[in-house]
Amino acid sequence: MLSIGGLTPFTTIDYPGKLSAVVFCQGCPWRCGYCHNQHLLPFKKQGVIAWQDLLQLLEQRRGLLDAVVFSGGEPTMQPTLPEALQAIRRMGFLTGLHTGGAYPEQLAACLPHLDWVGMDLKAPFELYDQITGVAGSGTLAEQSAELLRPSGVSHQFRTTVDPFLLADNRIEKMRLMVEGWGGKLLLQQALLR
Repeated sequence: MLSIGGLTPFTTIDYPGKLSAVVFCQGCPWRCGYCHNQHLLPFKKQGVIAWQDLLQLLEQRRGLLDAVVFSGGEPTMQPTLPEALQAIRRMGFLTGLHTGGAYPEQLAACLPHLDWVGMDLKAPFELYDQITGVAGSGTLAEQSAELLRPSGVSHQFRTTVDPFLLADNRIEKMRLMVEGWGGKLLLQQALLR
């Protein structure tokens, strides 16, 4: 079903206030310089974990985990993500998503099956291309944020503190934008390589 590039079987930090597993999906259209999951960027049809093996593991974790979070890469790149979310919910788990917002139409298809979303804001929308290396990426992310905000799905906006964002008051502009939406911008530290 999904091309899975990795799994964290237990975490307390990937879904606020919940014990969760994290499924790392293969593939991402963007090339952010600080990405700490670069091995997941190329989309590979054959993942390292089979979907049925994931379901078996989760079956054993019923009652121990609250949620399953889909991360990446960019999980919305995978066309079967809505069906995967439905399957996980049928097992009794809450569903979470980490996304950069690269595929707003796919996000719209997933929102009815999600309990929580963490959306990574890369930069002020007009400067996205400089972070992602992809023209038009800011427009896609903005569309995704516009879908997420009124969706009724619990969510948070966060950003990875990159030196690019420290220049020209960019991070402050982003903070004010998210506060204007009624939220709070969470800051994540870039992992050093």
